[in-house]
Amino acid sequence: MEIIIKPVLTEKMTMLTEKLNKVAFVVAIGANKLEIKKAVESMYGVNVLAVNTQRYQGKAKSRHTKAGAISGRTNSFKKAIITLSEGDSIDFFSNI
Repeated sequence: MEIIIKPVLTEKMTMLTEKLNKVAFVVAIGANKLEIKKAVESMYGVNVLAVNTQRYQGKAKSRHTKAGAISGRTNSFKKAIITLSEGDSIDFFSNI
């Protein structure tokens, strides 16, 4: 089971990374905090102090086209905010 799906790279998370040494990932919905911690530590080689998770429900969206109104939903997902130990960091842009 793939635990970590992708990192969350927003302005808000960049500020949290700079101030509080936290990073965020979109993770598998069935993953628990211990699995997320183990996956981050093994993938990036850092020491994780804490893991906080948030579940997001998909939102109903609609748009109007020539053919009429189209309605659908966005995907539900789970986000994990990882607190790294002092001195550790993850650079997502190093291989660009």
